[in-house]
Amino acid sequence: MKKFKLDWLLLPLFGFALILVAWSVSSATWAGNLPSPTKTWQASRDYVLQPFAKRGEMDQGILRFTWYSLQLVAKGYFLALLIGTPIGFFLGLSKTFTKIFDPIIQILRPVSPLAWLPLGLVLFLNAGKEAGTLGALFTIAICSMWPTVLNTAVGVRAVPQDYLNVGRVLKLSRWKTLTKILLPATLPYMFTGFRLSLGIAWLVIVAAEMLTGRPGVGGFLWQEYNALIYEHIILSIITIGLIGFALDRLMSLLEARFKTA
Repeated sequence: MKKFKLDWLLLPLFGFALILVAWSVSSATWAGNLPSPTKTWQASRDYVLQPFAKRGEMDQGILRFTWYSLQLVAKGYFLALLIGTPIGFFLGLSKTFTKIFDPIIQILRPVSPLAWLPLGLVLFLNAGKEAGTLGALFTIAICSMWPTVLNTAVGVRAVPQDYLNVGRVLKLSRWKTLTKILLPATLPYMFTGFRLSLGIAWLVIVAAEMLTGRPGVGGFLWQEYNALIYEHIILSIITIGLIGFALDRLMSLLEARFKTA
């Protein structure tokens, strides 16, 4: 048990150390414009050590930028679940519904966020100052809902026929069949979709903020790229990765909680 805990701590630290060495060597040799880890820390420490500071709209602590991004992601993500989960159930329950809408889903699913965002801005053009926010929500929702749709549909189709036969024998209503049989049996598949959708939602927010200039991690990254401040670009990338990892771990814990409930 002690050995397992030691490996769990030391091996990732060893991996991070290798990355830092490769980063340092690269910045000192072939990638001359790449700032070293030391230089990156020196240029970024105010954003890290004062994470909630607000000096201007696009000059704020890194956690304040992260908070802005997370708020928008949460809204778009829950909108994706609200739309995607029922669609997934309909796909799993109705062959006719599948024949009508599955080709449309397969066409829309691979479309990049960079293509959806301009359409979202056009759709909400009359919203004035809120056009950017609504366009970003539209983009997050439509890009992140597909894993939820597809995994929910697969889960519904995987429900054993014997379960449904028991419901018919007991003369359960459609609502009770849904809540007592279909939903519990499909939940593991749904959570897989929810987890994947959350990851995509976090990816999309970066592109949305970069294109709309909204305050957030993506907006900050794009501003610093235009200003040629490469240290802050690296800070933004590290922040995006860490937050994405944290969100995935939280969803994993929530999934485990529901499975054991």
